[in-house]
Amino acid sequence: MRSAAARAPRPRPPAAERYRGRLLRYVSRLTAGDHHRAEDIVQETMVRAWLAADEFAGTHSRHQEEDHLAAWLHIVARNLAVDARRRDRSVPVGIMPETLHQRSADDGADLAEAVANRVTLARLLARLSPQQRAALTQVHGLGLSQPAAARALGVPAGTVKSRVHYALATLRRELSPSS
Repeated sequence: MRSAAARAPRPRPPAAERYRGRLLRYVSRLTAGDHHRAEDIVQETMVRAWLAADEFAGTHSRHQEEDHLAAWLHIVARNLAVDARRRDRSVPVGIMPETLHQRSADDGADLAEAVANRVTLARLLARLSPQQRAALTQVHGLGLSQPAAARALGVPAGTVKSRVHYALATLRRELSPSS
């Protein structure tokens, strides 16, 4: 014989809870497979659905209400995922990494000057051919020897040597004051 608890009708889960699996798959795609982030976003979506439950009660037919709820949940989850991505990419104003504090104090250089130098270097490197830029980056940026850079780039060592030579000549010419 079945117990009284087994005979009692099982309560239906809240309407939004029925969409949890579908919502989790959707948000997992939005978070590039970060399961923990997706779970957090779905949980926040469920909290917001619970707080807005009155908005969905009795305003439409049952079928329309379910469609409206599903669309609403997906929109809220998408907005939360976008907000999380933006939050990850932002740097709070007034917070500067410790390495920048140390570097500017050690070098005695102004941070604005360092930024200007980087912008100038980026513009100069953009004027080089991609092959020259790659060779220069391997040798002077990463500190590889010319044979090691040649292996990394898949070209002969003499080719790396000439590309670095011509790249440096171009940079010197660009940096020299006009006479």
